Amino acid sequence: MEKVVFVGLGYIGLPTAAVAAHHGYKVVGVDTNPTVVETVNRGEVHIVEPNLAQVVKEAVETGHLHAVSKPEQADAFFIVVPTPFKQNHRADITYVEAATNSVIPYLKPGDLFVIESTSPVMTTERMAELIFLKRPELKGQIYIAYCPERVLPGNTLYELVHNDRVIGGINPESTDKAVEFYSAFVKGKLHRTNARTAEMCKLTENSSRDAQIAFANELSIICDKAGINVWELIELANKHPRVNILQPGCGVGGHCIAVDPWFIVTDYPEQAQFIKRARETNDYKADWCANKVLTACREFVERNGREPVVACMGLAFKPDIDDLRESPAKYIASRIISECRADVLVVEPNIELHSSFHLTGYQEAYRRADIVVWLVRHTLFLQLQREEDKIELDFCGVRK
Repeated sequence: MEKVVFVGLGYIGLPTAAVAAHHGYKVVGVDTNPTVVETVNRGEVHIVEPNLAQVVKEAVETGHLHAVSKPEQADAFFIVVPTPFKQNHRADITYVEAATNSVIPYLKPGDLFVIESTSPVMTTERMAELIFLKRPELKGQIYIAYCPERVLPGNTLYELVHNDRVIGGINPESTDKAVEFYSAFVKGKLHRTNARTAEMCKLTENSSRDAQIAFANELSIICDKAGINVWELIELANKHPRVNILQPGCGVGGHCIAVDPWFIVTDYPEQAQFIKRARETNDYKADWCANKVLTACREFVERNGREPVVACMGLAFKPDIDDLRESPAKYIASRIISECRADVLVVEPNIELHSSFHLTGYQEAYRRADIVVWLVRHTLFLQLQREEDKIELDFCGVRK
């Protein structure tokens, strides 16, 4: 195969398209946002990811990558669009369905169709049914598979190439065809399985991480009650050769770990008791943090007879990125603004503007604040000299 189409040019779609283009494929990137299309075609990027701008620039300049607003004929099609959840925590696969529908007219015998979007079990088979319903002549004539990404934002380009991948087709022939594509640029091992197992594997990986983080977050709440430094406790406990407790935070964010476990819980509610409890614990941690800040504000007013200046330090869902999806820090900042009697300063050094928050520089915010709320452990924050006269609520280990 020579020409491939990526539907969705977000945090995973654009880096993957750029890497594929860098390794010789002629890549067409599809996005419904005209600003994204224009940006990519200028050889620029609309997301923060180390080294991505250079890779995209080179791919566009060599003619291996260009962006359009709708698909066109190719040899392979990749669906890399969001799968959020609805208010009942059920997966919303309408983006996957819409992306699939958009490529159906362009499919031809011998083509490869791959879903990378995190999806509930059996989504790939449902999309296969949708394709064959509209194009029955393609049954048995095209290859359909699922291959989830497993990258760390901030290190995406390296991990796209070096991480192992799990690839599951609706039949062995589809698995082999997908392996053929990824083997062109993935140096990690390519593990063959079926589509259902590949879908569940992605959900399992993130549910496992969610459960591990929930343990650390619950431990931090217990330690607060007991008057114990949780950071010191975890460091000491991890001296045990078979213990590896993660670091607590103000919750869990991002489009994967904060979302994917619900796909299992809603489809298997009676069986997924532990997974559900972990997800609820991490959601609760954000409210617990917000309530701690509200209490600190009330106590400040009682002691000083005036409202405090509160600095909310960080909005991203993890350090040193610009991704705010499902961010507990963003939720906490919103609650503080709406419920706290205070002058609230919001800081996120990795973005310039936000539609809902007026942003303040991190140095100015720290200098002006009476109460400093550490929500994200950005590297820039670690460089700030501590001022003893401030109240600091550290939910992410900046001051550990």
